[in-house]
Parts: sequence; structure tokens; C-alpha cells
Amino acid sequence: MKTNLRRFRFERGELSQQQLADMVGISRQTIVSIEKGDYAPSVKLALLLAEKLETTVEQIFILEDTDHA
Repeated sequence: MKTNLRRFRFERGELSQQQLADMVGISRQTIVSIEKGDYAPSVKLALLLAEKLETTVEQIFILEDTDHA
């Protein structure tokens, strides 16, 4: 899964990883893992991130061909 989380953080006032993590109640390390593509967030977390970044889940997270197994 590809993620545009970092791009949206910067487009929304250059939020730090810690600021976004605090906004959704998770650790900064979880944001790091999501941005690296090492962690796929739950549906609830994906929706919270989209809400806080004023966008849609589909704009932040994009399935790649390898995700269709």
C-alpha cells in the first residue's frame, strides 16, 4: 500500500509527526511506520487521519498491484 501521509502533513500546515500523532491519539513511531509503509492502519485510524488532515482515506492510502493477492 502506498501512502501520501507525509505529503498531507506538510500540505496541512507542516504538521510534525508528533503533532499528528497527538491529534489522533497514537505514538509518533506509529506515524513513522505508516509513512514508511511498514504498518497498515486500522480502518478507524485511517478515518481519523483523513478527518484530521481534511481529506479522504483514498487520498492518503492507495492500493498497489501487489496488494491484490
